[in-house]
Amino acid sequence: MDTNANELELHERLKLIECMMAEGRQKCESWGWTFLLWGVAYYVAFFWGLWTNFRYAWPITMVAAGLLTTAGFMVKDCGPNTTMSRAIGSIWMAAGVTMFILFFGLSFSGHMTSPRIFFAGAPAILGLANVACGLTLKWKAELACGLVWWAATLVACFGSPDAAMDSFLVAIFLCQIVFGIYAMILESRRRKQQNGAVNA
Repeated sequence: MDTNANELELHERLKLIECMMAEGRQKCESWGWTFLLWGVAYYVAFFWGLWTNFRYAWPITMVAAGLLTTAGFMVKDCGPNTTMSRAIGSIWMAAGVTMFILFFGLSFSGHMTSPRIFFAGAPAILGLANVACGLTLKWKAELACGLVWWAATLVACFGSPDAAMDSFLVAIFLCQIVFGIYAMILESRRRKQQNGAVNA
């Protein structure tokens, strides 16, 4: 009798964990627009700084993207906060703050002596965030994004400067733009299914 009760309790716990992971993934899907926004922001900052040699292109663009993200979260209904969504949000918040402190600190102190530092460091941090979230949610697409970012880090460490820049730009496209659009499509499909089920 105790064995059956233990098995039932274990089964209920597993169902709860699966439910939490599904809720976390749905929450991440509802954040797809932020991946797209930041992908575009990275391109704007990169090419603005490259073509004009404007020292503040990155800080201005990143602050603007941060303000747009905050405004977007205030306007967009992303559903209720769950423990899993708070955990995932915390990973991304920590990654964003880390990048802000590291790269703005290096830039303004004059210690950003080589673009290779940025091309290796930024993808390493983004890879960490994507892999942590991908493993937590058991989401292969986000895990793949993390691996792409880490590959860009290795290219920046061992490849030519041009290869480092190219791999960074490709990773932005795949892991921010494409992944963001993919997440937005998944969210749109889920909302249509939910609306269809309600109307049925």
